[in-house]
Amino acid sequence: MKIRLSVLNDVPRILEIIDDAKALLKSLNIDQWQNGYPNAAQIENDISNNESYVIVNEDDTIVATTMFTLSKEPTYKKIFDGNWIIDETKPYGVIHRLAMSKDFRGKGIAKFVFENLHQKLQEKGVQSLKIDTHEDNKTMQSLIKKMGYQYCGIIYTNYNAKRLAFEKVIS
Repeated sequence: MKIRLSVLNDVPRILEIIDDAKALLKSLNIDQWQNGYPNAAQIENDISNNESYVIVNEDDTIVATTMFTLSKEPTYKKIFDGNWIIDETKPYGVIHRLAMSKDFRGKGIAKFVFENLHQKLQEKGVQSLKIDTHEDNKTMQSLIKKMGYQYCGIIYTNYNAKRLAFEKVIS
């Protein structure tokens, strides 16, 4: 497997994978991603900012997608009922919109993505990766905790949805 920056030609496959994730979340009665987000415009914006990534297998098939940035996340400025581990003024990475194709779930792809992003941060001397997820998304919470992330508190998205915030210090 490898991770690479997405290009516009990847958008249809990325949206297919996101639709797989939306269907899974809906089947689990989780209202995350059920309001038209993420959509093609969001993915295209991520691509234009060099923040959209795809994970491809040995056959060069796109099996997963994510957004990763070193830009500050505006919704992370205020955290409730807790605190970030690394001060918000210091550089950190952010991961959003991680989704796997339904045909490739349970194959360690998410772990591969996190490990790859941790390595990118180490190479850049950045100490922290932050992520948030829906309070009902127990699968993502379990994965995050297995990857060594600590629960830090609650943040609210720009559309005022409550999310659980996690952070990992990269050593």
